[in-house]
Parts: sequence; structure tokens; C-alpha cells
Amino acid sequence: MNEKALLEKARTGDRKALELLLYDNYKIVYGYLLKLTVNEELTKDLTQDVMMKAILNIKKFKGNSKFSTWLISIASNLYKDYVRKSKKISSTAIEELSIKDSQNIENDVVNKDTVNRVGKLLRELPYEKRMVFILKNYYDYSYEEIGEILKCPIGTVRSRLHYCIEKLRKLI
Repeated sequence: MNEKALLEKARTGDRKALELLLYDNYKIVYGYLLKLTVNEELTKDLTQDVMMKAILNIKKFKGNSKFSTWLISIASNLYKDYVRKSKKISSTAIEELSIKDSQNIENDVVNKDTVNRVGKLLRELPYEKRMVFILKNYYDYSYEEIGEILKCPIGTVRSRLHYCIEKLRKLI
């Protein structure tokens, strides 16, 4: 069944359809938040909060964008709220990230090293700019979609992305 049909059923109260939609998009939300927070425990908590908000607000979703875009928007807002409330993002080391499904120890070490480098560089960026970079480069959202998700003009999206690229060039 396609996403549109599942959404229609979910909005009319079909719990199985909603469950399937959330299941299909869980990894997208989790991966996005993990890249933002660089903290596995916080990511798990925020992902669960996203899923709860989606369940409670499914009838409000109009379907003008992909369901995953709506979930990413919820995740972005929750993360912004978390940053505002805490005033300081937990600085748990990126080494806590576990890379699963590696074929052997060598791949595990290489993958972990890559995650460490990218994570350290991304942590150097302000979260508003980091969100834009992750959405564009990891999820291939368009400028318009990113603007919709983050509720900011396309010009702001472009300038934030430009800032990230220049900053990463300097850091590299």
C-alpha cells in the first residue's frame, strides 16, 4: 500500500496504517537526530517523542509533503526546544556511537573513525546551520523542503548551507 493510502487510513483512525507509517520512517528520524545530537540516549528519547507527537497529531497532517518530511519537521522542532531548555547540549563523546552490522573489526574501526571525524566537525557548527547541512547532504532535501521543515526562508537555508560548507572547508 502506498504512503498516501496509508495516510488516509491513519487519519481516519486505522492504528495498523499509522503503525506501518511510523515503522517505515523510524530509521530516517533516528538517523537525523543522531547526526544532530551525537548522543545515542538523547536520540532515542527524542525519536520516541517525535513518534508520540505524530500519533497525537496525525489528523493535523495535511499531506502537502512527504510523511517523512513532516516527521523531520517535528524532530527539528523538538531538538530546538531541547537546546533552548538545556542551554547546553550534552557533550557526550561521539565514541558512544556504536556502528553495527560491520563485517569485521577493520571495517568497524574505519567506520568509527569516519563517524568520529564527521561528528567532531559537525559539532563545531551551530545547531541551526548543522540542521540545514544534514538535511541537504544526508537526506537530499531541496532548499524549499528544508525551508518548510525549519520554518525559514529559502535565502536563510542557502546562507546557512554556505556557512557550513565554508566552515567545514576551514576545519578540514
